[in-house]
Amino acid sequence: MALHTWWMFVATVFFISASPGPNMLHVMTRSIEHGLMPSVMAMFGCFTAVVSLLAASAAGLTALLLAIPAAFTVLKLSGAAYLVWLGYKAWIAPVEDEIDPAEAELARAEAGPSRWRLFRTGFSIGVSNPKALLFAAAFLPLFLDPARPKGGQFAIMVATFGVVEFTWYFVYALGGRGLAAWLKRPARRRLFNRVTGGVFVAFGLAIAGTRP
Repeated sequence: MALHTWWMFVATVFFISASPGPNMLHVMTRSIEHGLMPSVMAMFGCFTAVVSLLAASAAGLTALLLAIPAAFTVLKLSGAAYLVWLGYKAWIAPVEDEIDPAEAELARAEAGPSRWRLFRTGFSIGVSNPKALLFAAAFLPLFLDPARPKGGQFAIMVATFGVVEFTWYFVYALGGRGLAAWLKRPARRRLFNRVTGGVFVAFGLAIAGTRP
């Protein structure tokens, strides 16, 4: 891969990753709820999922799924259902004025999920979007140099995509910390939960309508 081609790839990925999606929204909400450092495990979960999907696409998984439409449909509907369920959970999440103060204090003490749970949830959200496989299959080959070995070029692009994506996770997490103080009022937090839930449901419905 020529250096100027790589820079074009970096610039393109920069703007693609900046656009809000399930991963970015999840990282931001984890930062709001648990703080910047705990949200890093959610970032690693999403990051691992994205890199895994890109690598799988480069290895030919996308072609296999397209050759077996039923498999793609199962993957798509499973991912969509998971995002809709997350949206529902966010929509009904209680805020502090809806529960007893003693229970609220106990909930805060116990609410911090384990690192593994943060990672696992982030990974589940990241891997639940089969559109990433279709995107990788259509996007990565655009920057390939046919005169050079494909394996090394795919490795460079997957690694580059991962670094840029992870950088944007931090940006969204920092934005979440900025929102945390504003969301201390129960009414604002309730509104945020409803908006977040609605967005996750919208993402799920959009994935359900994806056609290979």
